[in-house]
Amino acid sequence: MKLVIRESGERLGDQIERAYTFWRRLRGLVGRRSLSSGSGLHIQPCKSVHMFFMTCDLDVLHLDKAGVIVGMEHRLQPGRIGAVFEGTRSVVELPAGTLAAAKVELGQTAILEP
Repeated sequence: MKLVIRESGERLGDQIERAYTFWRRLRGLVGRRSLSSGSGLHIQPCKSVHMFFMTCDLDVLHLDKAGVIVGMEHRLQPGRIGAVFEGTRSVVELPAGTLAAAKVELGQTAILEP
């Protein structure tokens, strides 16, 4: 899938994987040494993430049911537990630095395209 910010047209990724089953959400990105530019993982349903067993920092977008960004975490480090933002229904994990480089803001809408 592709991930685009509606308001700016900024493309955050063109290789966004889906984690929509229990087992895929449980596994997440565990075991990956890094996340290449343009890649990521959309986890649904999901209210928060953990970084246990991870080896690289990640940016995390928190989306409501309409895809509106209700929270962001920049450079979440391995071993940490992510924040909980009210209204979060899904999250997108992206390479660290992606959100800052694209100047993503709260309230914008993330569109996941096939």
